[in-house]
Amino acid sequence: MSETTANTTLQSAAPLGGAHNYARRYWVFALPAAIVVTGVILFPWIFSVVMSVFTWKVSGNAYFVGLDNFSKLFHDTRFLWAMVRTFYFTAAAVVLPMILGIWAAVCFANNFSLRGLCRTLFILPMMATPVAIALVWTMMFHPQLGVLNYILSVFGLPPSQWVYSDTTVIPTLVMVETWQWTPLVMLIVLGGIASLPSDPYEAAIIDGASGWQMFRYLTVPMVWPFIIVAATMRVIDALKTFDTIFVITNGGPGTSSETMNMLLYQTAFAYYDLGYASALVLVFFAIILVISLGLLSMRQMERWQ
Repeated sequence: MSETTANTTLQSAAPLGGAHNYARRYWVFALPAAIVVTGVILFPWIFSVVMSVFTWKVSGNAYFVGLDNFSKLFHDTRFLWAMVRTFYFTAAAVVLPMILGIWAAVCFANNFSLRGLCRTLFILPMMATPVAIALVWTMMFHPQLGVLNYILSVFGLPPSQWVYSDTTVIPTLVMVETWQWTPLVMLIVLGGIASLPSDPYEAAIIDGASGWQMFRYLTVPMVWPFIIVAATMRVIDALKTFDTIFVITNGGPGTSSETMNMLLYQTAFAYYDLGYASALVLVFFAIILVISLGLLSMRQMERWQ
């Protein structure tokens, strides 16, 4: 009896040992890729941290300046205005897609004819590349040849300067961002609505609750984690928006649409001030990190409740 038990123990232990050996062999193959990926991720950040305490123009030598680049940032009116424009653009480019995306998700959660076709058409803007979208919208924004001013004239409205005026350029860019990324919010929230149980809604209908009351007190609380995820993704994407602004306005007119990304690009690749640009990168990353952690903490607090 003991011999049988010993044999069974050895047989059951053999696969575990074999799996352990296989795991070691897998690490041999995965280690080079892990080293390369780690180097690709870490080296730019280490280089940026080091260069942020130097003043270095590409055409000259690097000189150690300590924290002067960071102190210079917060006395640079161009940087401060770029930060204001970034927050303005981000707030509008998050709130509008969230409102429209949640409304679209509620609409598409209902059964109606041609729902699949309408949903497919709705998400098409998200499929196109930002540069292609920016080129198309640039033609539409043209003051004389653009189709948007023609549509305004059909309804008897005066033409707009769109991206050619410092007062309308940011709202116009927000309109493009909203058109492209509202479908993403819709898909995330729609996935949450599709996973909801039907029992609370049936009970609410029996109690005579209206559609708004069911949305306010049932749908929103139950899909709140999905809304937080969509908001977090939109905040990060809006803060990092570069290609659309670069193609449509290049930061203009003047510096009216120069966000922090545009200022970073100009500092590094137009003025070749890599030390100052590195300090700007670190400050910008810290801002994104703080905002993202704040949104994620809201989701964590919701779980605890």
